[in-house]
Amino acid sequence: MLRVDNHLILDVLIENGIDKEAALEELRSSSCHPYVRGGDRLAQRLRKLESLLGVRAEVARLSSRCGSIERKSNVSRQEFLENHYSANRPVVLVGAMRNWRALTAWTSEYLKAQCGHATVEVMTGRNADERYEINLQRHRENMLFADYVDLAANGGETNDYYLVANNHLFENENFFPLLDDIEPLPEYLNLNTWAGNTFFWYGPAGTVTPLHHDVGNIFMAQVRGCKRIRLISPDQTHLVYNDLGVYSAVDCEAPDYDKFPLFRQVSQIELVLEPGEVLFLPVGWWHHVRALDESITVSFMNFVFPNEYRWFSPDFGR
Repeated sequence: MLRVDNHLILDVLIENGIDKEAALEELRSSSCHPYVRGGDRLAQRLRKLESLLGVRAEVARLSSRCGSIERKSNVSRQEFLENHYSANRPVVLVGAMRNWRALTAWTSEYLKAQCGHATVEVMTGRNADERYEINLQRHRENMLFADYVDLAANGGETNDYYLVANNHLFENENFFPLLDDIEPLPEYLNLNTWAGNTFFWYGPAGTVTPLHHDVGNIFMAQVRGCKRIRLISPDQTHLVYNDLGVYSAVDCEAPDYDKFPLFRQVSQIELVLEPGEVLFLPVGWWHHVRALDESITVSFMNFVFPNEYRWFSPDFGR
């Protein structure tokens, strides 16, 4: 199915102690086996799709915009729809958060005064588990928000703990006062469907979200600190070793090319998202995120445009 030459297969079998005649007979019989024939048909279809993705990526490299993400201000709803949302093209919106009180108000002292008494769920013990995102159920820990704020502010650079979107913080009425400090971008978002579609991320410098893609379009609004984001187009999906769910098996900051040789062909786009900037992250785009400072991000999925899609994800990496 991988189109390995029969002579090479024969050599491997013989080197591993298989009699030459038995190996030849196995090659002859397997080539006619219905399982192999059926698998080969699927493999050919997969190669066709991968070749199409490869062509799209090659053509995209001809664009003057290849390798960078535009930063724009005063983008109208229609321009955003035509040039980014429907085009599946990232963009950084500058100035969209100009009315957010959170940009100046969300200090550690303010957060503790407003919501410090509430209990939050934090992902902890991440440094001891390379698959901390996949195994997130093992890393849930409840603590007072005030204690977590102190931990994030004073614990130094680390990826060992992170208050992530799965905490559903904005569904907790204790945190509703924070919603008064943000303006939910009405040019692009449906104000009636913010509940369950608005998320809070808070962690120290060094927190990492490994390479993955999301199943819908997302806005990442950076409130505090900076984040370095690496982006990979969906056209390169066949090169990122997606073996489980929406996750890549590759550490894109330090890829093991011996283990993942196809990743050498990947073109990454890198940007630093600064406070007051909003990144539009289109559905299907692979991304890796590292906080460069103590960081707070608010993300949204409640666009005024359709944002629900059918996905089929692999699970052979379990």
